[in-house]
Amino acid sequence: MTTAATGGTVPVPPGPGKRKSVTGTRKLVAAGFLLPALVLLGALVVYPIGFSVYRSFFDKSGDSFAGLDNYVEIFTDDTILTAVQNNAIWVVVAPTVATALGLIFAVLTERVRWGTAFKLIVFMPMAISMLAAGIIFRLVYEQDPDRGVANAVWVGVHDTFNESAGFPNAHPLPVHPLKPAGGGAFITKEPVSAGSVVQLPLVGVPPAKMPSDAVPAKAPAAEDGHITGTAWLDFTKGGGGKPNVIDTQELGLPGITVEAVKDGKVVASAKAGADGTFSLPAAADGAQLRLPEANFREPYNGVDWLGPSLVTPAIIGSYLWMWAGFAMVLIAAGLASVPRELMEAARVDGANEWQVFRRITVPLLAPVLAVVMVTLMINVLKIFDLVFIIAPGSSQDDANVLALQLYRSSFGTDADLGVGSAIAVLLLLLVIPVMLFNVRRMRKETRR
Repeated sequence: MTTAATGGTVPVPPGPGKRKSVTGTRKLVAAGFLLPALVLLGALVVYPIGFSVYRSFFDKSGDSFAGLDNYVEIFTDDTILTAVQNNAIWVVVAPTVATALGLIFAVLTERVRWGTAFKLIVFMPMAISMLAAGIIFRLVYEQDPDRGVANAVWVGVHDTFNESAGFPNAHPLPVHPLKPAGGGAFITKEPVSAGSVVQLPLVGVPPAKMPSDAVPAKAPAAEDGHITGTAWLDFTKGGGGKPNVIDTQELGLPGITVEAVKDGKVVASAKAGADGTFSLPAAADGAQLRLPEANFREPYNGVDWLGPSLVTPAIIGSYLWMWAGFAMVLIAAGLASVPRELMEAARVDGANEWQVFRRITVPLLAPVLAVVMVTLMINVLKIFDLVFIIAPGSSQDDANVLALQLYRSSFGTDADLGVGSAIAVLLLLLVIPVMLFNVRRMRKETRR
């Protein structure tokens, strides 16, 4: 544009129409870049959520409108209600304990010379998949102490302080001088007298299961005023032995308890030696000799870790083994940013280590602890793999969780997609508050 005064030109700014076209172009470019992500988000997230909500209001076949019946069934069906209760236990216990262990490990490894190596060992289970961890702990919790590590340790500790029975399944033959006394005990058919020698033969103990200190049995000599005898395994390898006769290859039953009983009361007792011999005082004269049931009870096989009462805590233990390292690494990273001057000032003022930890370390780590807690809470709400792999079929209902019940309700010959969709919606509703809390916390951290 040319002015009259100067004869020059003055640039004219673009009009409103041009501005709009540039802005519109930018929006179109942005939409073009976002479109693939939005399509994937809609196909993989929005549509499944919407369809699950829609399907949850229909019956098993999907043809009839069921209203809220599927949601009512969640809180009335015993199996699904157990899953809801177990999920509550998981959400409260697992994140809290994992965070506490991570905090303890993070603080202590700062004072350990080989702290880095310790962190590596604790964090290493995170490299294992849930499936592999489930298989590992299924073996760890095996009932047989010869296979399950947990029961091998437990039985070892138990047998250190409590003597176990040595002869389970042992019993007399009909030709033996013993008869059942009730409750798994055996008693002589006739009373015994002082100065006599009594034979207490038994069978039913595999030679391979005999105590290592057992030696060939022998008949003791008679003693005036005492009752002597032998308790032995009346069995000869390869056959050829005679019942009620101590053959040369037959072993004594070391440690077996023999009681003298009169009128239902124990008047004397003794334990057999390595060769099965025992001696009772004159008080046993006229009594019947009894082998109490304690000699024959089944050996202690440890704890039923995967039984109905302990299966959920056992699985939570395997989860902690995996995720305590995750918590430790995040908390250790936060701990590295804590000002050391504050801790040193507190120590100079006379605070002990516990006070420094409780009054300074934990409050300063509160944001990190919140991140770990929220992350683990979201994680345990959808726990599935460990429960599905570790819990045996006999106690899977007792260990049931919502994600597992979702799988069981949605797949298989007896699937009910209405109930399965309702469980999926319930899981979504449980996760949303936790996610909102996490978003608000992140926004607060950003403003700082």
